[in-house]
Amino acid sequence: MRTRREFLKFSALTSAALVTPQLSTFAFSGKSKGTKPIMISTWNHGFGANAAGWEILNKEGSAMDAIEAGVRVPEADPNERSVGYGGLPDRDGKVTLDACIMNHKYECGSVAFLEDIMHPISVARLVMEKTPHAMLVGEGAKQFALEEGFKEENLLTPKSEADWKEWLKKSEYKPVINIENHDTIGALALDAQGNLAGACTTSGAAYKMHGRVGDSPLIGAGLFVDGEIGAACATGLGEAVIRTAGSAMVVEQMRNGKSPKEACEIVVKRIIKTHQDKMENLQVGFLALNKDGEYGGYSIRSGFNFAVVDNTNGNRMEDASFKMKW
Repeated sequence: MRTRREFLKFSALTSAALVTPQLSTFAFSGKSKGTKPIMISTWNHGFGANAAGWEILNKEGSAMDAIEAGVRVPEADPNERSVGYGGLPDRDGKVTLDACIMNHKYECGSVAFLEDIMHPISVARLVMEKTPHAMLVGEGAKQFALEEGFKEENLLTPKSEADWKEWLKKSEYKPVINIENHDTIGALALDAQGNLAGACTTSGAAYKMHGRVGDSPLIGAGLFVDGEIGAACATGLGEAVIRTAGSAMVVEQMRNGKSPKEACEIVVKRIIKTHQDKMENLQVGFLALNKDGEYGGYSIRSGFNFAVVDNTNGNRMEDASFKMKW
């Protein structure tokens, strides 16, 4: 298992590869000038993911390699409480992981309800490349990972275990995105060759029921890539995204001529319309990237930000547009 010192050393090396490594924040206007290569990733942990991904994209590497390398960074960070190692457990104290990956040729792989494996995104990629299936879950996914050389590791850190034991005192399940700082990392990339790829990985909603799976490993919900049109990924309450096939619908809106930001906004508003009786603390956001390198994001509520890296402005954070404030 990677130590904290080893993780910090790795993060420093990946960040140093950027043309503009300083973290800066921009208010996103909703319009973006198309460029390639480019990578976008959800939330603050997307900044470190972009750093690792850009090392590959900046050397004309593939979007698929970039997004896998990128999201492996938060997967291995014990301080990221909603992704991989260090993620908050379910109500039984188990850290269960979900992830999926997809390329420009509709090839995809996914794992769900996976325990004791550090990098579910890499297992998902091997599901895509080495099996006839699109998804493996639970013990089957773990068995496959072990057969492919992954090590069994305890992913419950002392901090996450302590927080879980504190939660058990009341056992109230009230996930609030942005407030408890829980969520997925989704990443989308367009490489120098014009190929798209995307990935999602998460430890899911903190203190969920044992066996719960959200949108992140579901192709068409948490992630969708169409090599001729664009790609989209989701963040927020997975059940709302699943009910609306969110990421696939964002891509379809781009197919119909909408910009990435417009496409995200249309689907967010559809979720609001179909969840009128479930709006308390509901947060969902989407990121989208089209074939021309234009990107955009939109969320139900304020607070959703994302990282962008390209040759023009380096690696930076931007705030997504939103429908309502908290």
